[in-house]
Amino acid sequence: MRIAVLTETDPIEPRVAAVPETVKKFIGLGSEVVVQSGAGAKAGVPDAEYESAGAKIAGSVEEALSGADLVLKVRRPNADELAKIQKGATVVAIMDPYGHEDALKAAAEAGVNTFAMELMPRITRAQVMDVLSSQANLAGYRAVVDGAAEYGRSLPMMMTAAGTVPAARIFIMGVGVAGLQAIATARRMGAVVTATDVRPATKEQVESLGAKFVAVEDDEFKQAETSGGYAKEMSAEYQKKQAELVKGHIAKQDIVITTALIPGRPAPKLVSEEMVASMKPGSVLVDLAVERGGNVAGAKAGEIVTVGNGVKIVGHVNVPGRLAATASSLYARNLYAFVETMIDKEVKALAVNWDDELVKATNLTRDGQVVHPNFQPKA
Repeated sequence: MRIAVLTETDPIEPRVAAVPETVKKFIGLGSEVVVQSGAGAKAGVPDAEYESAGAKIAGSVEEALSGADLVLKVRRPNADELAKIQKGATVVAIMDPYGHEDALKAAAEAGVNTFAMELMPRITRAQVMDVLSSQANLAGYRAVVDGAAEYGRSLPMMMTAAGTVPAARIFIMGVGVAGLQAIATARRMGAVVTATDVRPATKEQVESLGAKFVAVEDDEFKQAETSGGYAKEMSAEYQKKQAELVKGHIAKQDIVITTALIPGRPAPKLVSEEMVASMKPGSVLVDLAVERGGNVAGAKAGEIVTVGNGVKIVGHVNVPGRLAATASSLYARNLYAFVETMIDKEVKALAVNWDDELVKATNLTRDGQVVHPNFQPKA
């Protein structure tokens, strides 16, 4: 079996889909691994390290894809790459299918079988394959680092001969994997941390990390979690009550980090222009949902916006990619753990069990058709 690892073409994507550690493991399963030259450069992995791990280096995308049975990427293949992948080959990547049905149709028409790592079900056996968690964890950490860098003041309380420096106040909105890591990081850096989420189970998690929980805890709040552990979209009435509570709280904060995302939907608006205007000059908002429309009014993808009252709104895109080496290492392990379940160890070839619940949850296209129920063409 021949596995191709491609260089990412998106200029904002420094991550890579395989690292020397996983290359060795794939070779140990009897696979031949071909890495496109420069694939790991932005993640701090030179071609020589891949060669030392046993991979072959291809000088072009055409050479890398020639005869490849399996293609590993971070982002879904673009049209040019898709045209070069042989019919019947399998692609595993973060496919970003919501709102990109045309791209799925193109992959199906190309005869490529595709799997979306971000659709991995959150069950026990799939924890090691959970790309959303591994990458969101890094995003939460980086959000605090970025917020602190833009804030321009110290985070912990300091008692000096010249006087006492008060601790910074940091408010985390959305307590998923990213939010929990943001809380833990902010606490380690000495800030006074508060957090909010619509899911009742998060209250105990927030308090266990030493932060204070802030939310309207009514009957709707008690029912605000899906069976899969994701946040439900709340009613307009609840959103209004929560906004009033947050409005008074946010005006006292130095750094606010928003992480709220609902799969397949635009990011919910959590921070209004009025709330931004109420914050102190020099305060910072970091919007981790900016690529999905943003949680903060005025946030712009790829920009740091300074509004009239001197408040900064940080809208970095691909935040896990700002820690490219670590993000690539974790993503590559997620990828290997999933792909390994689809390889027949005896014949050393790809042998997908189409009845496996992991396969069913992540398979987008197969045999020239879009097969995932969530992305079927509308009649």
